[in-house]
Amino acid sequence: MVKRELGGRVWARTGCSFDGAGNGRCQTGDCGGKLQCMQYGQAPNTLAEFGLNKYMGQDFFDISLIDGFNVPMSFIPVPGSPGCPKGGPRCPRVIAPQCPNELRAAGGCNNACTVFKEDRYCCTGSAANNCGPTNYSRFFKGQCSDAYSYPKGDATSIFTCPGGTNYQVIFCP
Repeated sequence: MVKRELGGRVWARTGCSFDGAGNGRCQTGDCGGKLQCMQYGQAPNTLAEFGLNKYMGQDFFDISLIDGFNVPMSFIPVPGSPGCPKGGPRCPRVIAPQCPNELRAAGGCNNACTVFKEDRYCCTGSAANNCGPTNYSRFFKGQCSDAYSYPKGDATSIFTCPGGTNYQVIFCP
């Protein structure tokens, strides 16, 4: 038997307008001006991330605010799924109105890495191995306690279920 792994991310796009050829723009989560995404969405966007059958038959999944926030989200196993003791992550609040002024973006709230492009916020370069929470990541964590708020975020933000579980990504729950 061959072990098959699948991983990816799902996000909402808002404020979109496209022509008949699929060209246009979105205010948040834009995919390079294309209706059909062929790349990751542009910040700010709330992400549902998953790795299915990643380790010892387990799925790993989370909500990430590392790319900022655009819409509330829940990422939950289909109700009644056996073996999912923690349920799934939820970020049900609209946090853009409370966004720090320096992170505000049309339609959402950017992350500090996107705005300042500094190692300490991006967990890169000199901060790659010793990255910790900042006031900005604490803001996001305080708004959505289930979500990752910086790249080296805490273990309480990752959820697991047995491989083969079905999930629901719900925007604006």
